[in-house]
Amino acid sequence: MTDNAARLVTEFCNSLMLGDMAKTCSYLSPEVVYHNMPWAPVVGHAEVRKVLDPLVHGPGNAQRRMDISHTVSDGVTVMNARMETWVRGEVHVDLPVAGVFEVRDGLIVRWSDYFDAATVQPLMDTLKT
Repeated sequence: MTDNAARLVTEFCNSLMLGDMAKTCSYLSPEVVYHNMPWAPVVGHAEVRKVLDPLVHGPGNAQRRMDISHTVSDGVTVMNARMETWVRGEVHVDLPVAGVFEVRDGLIVRWSDYFDAATVQPLMDTLKT
């Protein structure tokens, strides 16, 4: 189970680079809890899409790179450390992220990302314009 869960999480993270939210959501339980730790959690595919669509869906995908440097897993829990590179217009953000995932029945049921909100704020500001 451990290797399968870690592989699933890595595939999921890499799917974000594709700009295809239907593919990305296929790794998530319909009742997934997604929590970007600086902000409130959201529940379910529709709410995850509200958070992610403006940043990663379609040809406007602002995520340019994701380098996963470490992955550890213990049963259903997978943790990774990664560096995400985001570019939108003139804004370039290198964002260190620690992710914690819970996998059940081959789907991610909980996804929590820990990062510094101040680092990502310039990217978030591009969504307001």
